[in-house]
Amino acid sequence: LRIVPRMLCDVSDCNIETQLFGNTLPAPIFTCPVGVLELAHPAADLGVAEACASVGVPMTFSNQASVCMEDCSARMGDTPRWFQLYWSANDDLVKSFLRRAENCGCRAIVVTLDTTMLGWRYRDLDLTHLPFLGAKGLGQYVTHPVFQSLLDDPELLAEKPNITPQAVALLATMCRRYPGSFWDNLKTKRPLAAVRKFIQIYTRCNLTWENIAFLRDNTNLPIVLKGILHPDDARKALDHGANGIYVSNHGGRQVDGAIGSFEALQNVVKAVDGKVPVLFDSGIRTGADIFKALAVGADAVGIGRPYAYALALAGAAGVKELLENMIADFQLTMCLSGVKSLTEIKGIQLAPQV
Repeated sequence: LRIVPRMLCDVSDCNIETQLFGNTLPAPIFTCPVGVLELAHPAADLGVAEACASVGVPMTFSNQASVCMEDCSARMGDTPRWFQLYWSANDDLVKSFLRRAENCGCRAIVVTLDTTMLGWRYRDLDLTHLPFLGAKGLGQYVTHPVFQSLLDDPELLAEKPNITPQAVALLATMCRRYPGSFWDNLKTKRPLAAVRKFIQIYTRCNLTWENIAFLRDNTNLPIVLKGILHPDDARKALDHGANGIYVSNHGGRQVDGAIGSFEALQNVVKAVDGKVPVLFDSGIRTGADIFKALAVGADAVGIGRPYAYALALAGAAGVKELLENMIADFQLTMCLSGVKSLTEIKGIQLAPQV
């Protein structure tokens, strides 16, 4: 779809602020949850938190963050933040995540529905790479009292690993990444226990719509369901009390050949019919992309890979500049299209690409 600009419209007072989950946002964008950001930059999630705080853009704390939500929240002041939940096989762990999110001042719980198991990811398989095996991306777990209590199970260390150069290197990585001294970690093998327990309870594949009530019973925060692509699922989400619908195909990483998020957006918006906010991500790279998603009906748009690239290039300063540039690009696109408010965007008709 393409934008059809309108001429001679007074856009001298262009307002891009919006309301979402009780907060006023400077623009209808937020950062998507991205795990294992230590692979991009040593500042990892802290760099993103600082950038979001400086711009006022909501940050979605990843369940697989490199840095715990408490440390990130301490850098954000009053800037809105949300917590992304991967539903663990351990309900006590889920409850504790919800409590921690509330205590950190999170304004919503974003439940990722499309990753009850990892997809067949060709590049990861080609590289034989899963960062969690090196205790990376476990920042929310290693600081987690409930998770720590699960590591005392002697069965976790009953299986002895084969001693190979690769295994030794992996164990060394675990011991360096895990809290505490390298030598204590090597002696106790607690990092190995943590990785094995994480693999056991990471996700839960027997979830059904009825399980959503468990979240509502354990938190008063708005519940946003992420990964919705079918309008019938959007209706079911509303029936089960969702406070927000998040259209996403996980950046195309879960189901090869799945419908694109943008293709799904319009039908989901129609199904929701304005009852709750509709969030959107996957493939957003420019201000025009944001404009198009809003024109089709999204209320806010998530930025994912671009800020990870910016973090890799220049840390927190890179993410800040990326967010500011995205906002400026979006606002300029609005003005040049003859639109001065987010409400007006909703009435824009995009032209099909021939």
